[in-house]
Amino acid sequence: MPNPRLAARYAKSLIDLSIEKGQLEKVYADMLWLQEICRTNRDFVNLLRSPIIKPDKKIKILEAITSGNINEITAAFNRLLIKKTRESNLPEIIIAFIRKYKEHKNIHSVKLTTAVPISDAVKNEIIAQVKKTAGFENIELETKIDVELIGGFVLQTGDQLVDATIAYDLKNIAKQFESNDFIYRIR
Repeated sequence: MPNPRLAARYAKSLIDLSIEKGQLEKVYADMLWLQEICRTNRDFVNLLRSPIIKPDKKIKILEAITSGNINEITAAFNRLLIKKTRESNLPEIIIAFIRKYKEHKNIHSVKLTTAVPISDAVKNEIIAQVKKTAGFENIELETKIDVELIGGFVLQTGDQLVDATIAYDLKNIAKQFESNDFIYRIR
């Protein structure tokens, strides 16, 4: 069961510890690596959530998977989660850690959805425009392709959304025809 408060507490503790030890970038890289494992390997997540597997066995399996790939702070954190029986929350804690890391580094995520792939020059121009209008210093651009947009783009920054797609324009035109805005009403 999702527990965002617990995830945020553990993520904040890990961020504070990694800043104190001067290992923030390494721990962030570890979290990205673990997030990819959680995303691509369902068996790994099921192992973490399994009440049948004993904690000492989970520690051994986790160390076998991660040895040489993560730093000691992250490994100790994983062992702590297992000892406190919070290992099932690891995927959630990873997401909270990444979010807090971006807040700490003042990195803003921007999602760009287009109908076709766009060039790096266009991406750089969009980043420059968002920096200029929103006043952001650091931007992380996430791109996605959705052919149903027909053309144009959707740009999302935080809770702001710019929908400049042909599909959106066509829906607006269809609504106008449904309400007969173009026909003079006599009554």
